[in-house]
Amino acid sequence: MRDGIQWLRSLVFVGQIYFMMAALAVFFTPWAIFDRRGAYAGIRTWCRWVRWSARWMVGLDSQVRGPVPRGEVLVAAKHQSFFDIIILVSVLPRPKFIMKTELNRAPILGWYARRIGCISVDRGKRGQAIRQMIEDVERGRALPGQLIIYPQGTRVAPGGYLPYKLGSGILYAELGQPCVPVATNVGVFWPRRGVIRRPGRAVVEFLPPIPAGLARDTFMSRIEDEIETASNRLMRGADG
Repeated sequence: MRDGIQWLRSLVFVGQIYFMMAALAVFFTPWAIFDRRGAYAGIRTWCRWVRWSARWMVGLDSQVRGPVPRGEVLVAAKHQSFFDIIILVSVLPRPKFIMKTELNRAPILGWYARRIGCISVDRGKRGQAIRQMIEDVERGRALPGQLIIYPQGTRVAPGGYLPYKLGSGILYAELGQPCVPVATNVGVFWPRRGVIRRPGRAVVEFLPPIPAGLARDTFMSRIEDEIETASNRLMRGADG
């Protein structure tokens, strides 16, 4: 009975967040067309709405831990569900993502993502995707902000594992910027698929920055160890 009620509450919650996405997109688009600040404002407003409504509609609180980066840095984040994206965008001043090409065709999301400087890559062509990613990042340096990459390349459910891909190490070397690793436990409460959203406290944690200039292999080993260790700690402590 309790699971059934939670499922119904989750269904209403999911429905209203997509309704609000469309409504806010219509409201902010005139501003966003002429000024990129309008795109940031619209996206951030929606993300904060989702966090707020999740708390009272399905009992899912969300918390950000650690210092939020403000300057130009590479952010290497654990990716478990759509909710970790929402939390990151709600707090970072100028977020932009390395994203799969398919998202360019997504209504609303695709246009707003391009407007804030997100970079799309074709994940099916690994070598070409890495070269394209570097070229696009170089061209996009006029748009300052926090470039977010998911080192595993896709969402990974709690308890699952995928190897960390080389693209994050190549970007780190090419950009010459510090990298902020990010851990999370959001997949415990907001799964990759399905309607139900479980009550509890979803956490996104910014870990201490990794300085620029490390050897690529050292960097790759370090982000995997730090992100996985911290994410496992958060998942063990998840309250639901």
